[in-house]
Amino acid sequence: MKTRITLLGAGGKMGCRLTANLKDHANYEVDYVEVSEEGRDRLVDLEVKVATQDEALAQADVVILAIPDRAIKTVASDVVPKLKPGTMVFGLDPAAAHAGVMPDRPDITYFVAHPCHPPLFGDTAPAGPETDWFGGRDRSQSVVCALHQGPEEHYAVGEKLAAVIFAPILRMHRITVAQMALLEPAVVESTCICCVMVMRIALDRAVEMGVPREAAWDFVLGHIRTELAIVFGFAEFPFSDGAKKAVQQNMEKLFRDDWENVLDPNAIRRSVRDITHAFA
Repeated sequence: MKTRITLLGAGGKMGCRLTANLKDHANYEVDYVEVSEEGRDRLVDLEVKVATQDEALAQADVVILAIPDRAIKTVASDVVPKLKPGTMVFGLDPAAAHAGVMPDRPDITYFVAHPCHPPLFGDTAPAGPETDWFGGRDRSQSVVCALHQGPEEHYAVGEKLAAVIFAPILRMHRITVAQMALLEPAVVESTCICCVMVMRIALDRAVEMGVPREAAWDFVLGHIRTELAIVFGFAEFPFSDGAKKAVQQNMEKLFRDDWENVLDPNAIRRSVRDITHAFA
């Protein structure tokens, strides 16, 4: 018997990726729900029919929330009370679950899965206009999954679905929602994006100071790849003595002594609350 899925936000940026992986799958029957005209047009291009939300929810075994974090509290407050007992609400980001904004209903399962995206190393696919940066199309990626609430047997159901919507898959990892929130936003957004933005600012400043733009881009982007390989242990050689000295002299100029506070559980809870209440 097929699992009946309601995909909310089916015509959005993430929703279209999920729609493409689900629409021809033999194990799932999907109702595609989309409120925006632009999103509905995308679903026409994908050759799927737009469903009526309330009718879809009444039949759903799983409801996937392919909607922005800031909208989840409002949407979930409307959707969850309409679901039959035992329905799985499948989130694509840990923020809403970790922030505690999901409706309190003990007979509903809350499952969260988030893609790791194609790895920087170990994948030799060339970059170009059609490069699959996010995964779920032609480049393999790993996925982290968490059963936030519900019976243990539902974990296998959620993981199986996650492997389909984020395929092709490298590895599946089971973690908790709190651990997922530590990874995102704390590590990959609050920390990594800030560091990457500083790299770009420094590159642009070098160009402003007279370095030819193409030379600066080739030099910096090539070095970033090598430096990441060394720091993360993919390259079997160390930094030069000069590079180590430069790091020693400038680390404290670039980072506050207390920067690791972004990884503090209280800071993460504040962060996910801000994310889920943004623009409310």
